[in-house]
Amino acid sequence: MTTAERSRPPNGFNLVPPPGWDVIPLRTGTKEAMDHIVRKAVTQLPAGFPKDDIPKARLKLTQEMKKVVRQARAKGGMTLYLPTERLHGVALPVSIVASEPIDIPRVRPSSGPEAILAALASVTPGAETRTLDDTAALRSEREVPADATQGVDVAHRRVEYFVPVPDSAPDQYLAFSFSALIAPGSDPAFYDILVELFDAVMGTFRWSYA
Repeated sequence: MTTAERSRPPNGFNLVPPPGWDVIPLRTGTKEAMDHIVRKAVTQLPAGFPKDDIPKARLKLTQEMKKVVRQARAKGGMTLYLPTERLHGVALPVSIVASEPIDIPRVRPSSGPEAILAALASVTPGAETRTLDDTAALRSEREVPADATQGVDVAHRRVEYFVPVPDSAPDQYLAFSFSALIAPGSDPAFYDILVELFDAVMGTFRWSYA
């Protein structure tokens, strides 16, 4: 990074998803990205899959993707990352959502993102500081139980990164949320591996100044 780049805020970021994942932009180009994923999924149907059932399978997948996109947008999402290929025959029940930047005013003119992260860490169970591309970020992890009254249909493991945007004015922050649905009776070690995968993805995070 050059000295000039350090003096101005980045205009974006880069994140490298694992092989077999697809990226769905939630601002523009959403429909085109979903159509691409659905077409690819149809080509990956097992040999012998009834041709008459293909339209039904395509419709079901489209409906499921629209639901995930709708949920991501409701949380302020701007980019959605989804596994669209099976891993050793298993469909991973996970997703990553990068949310729109949010403004958080400083408590005092002399305070900065470090104060905000410290305040959040003090009230967030399991929070810890990580560094992403030379930027201090806050990481938290928790299990969210199923609760229909709160709109949570299925229990899931959630990991979040909260990242201040360097040199932004007013101070802006990005949020990255990983969610893994927990099947009843499943092995917790499996979800530990999925969390490690997300942490590895976040390790590829880089600011963009192009």
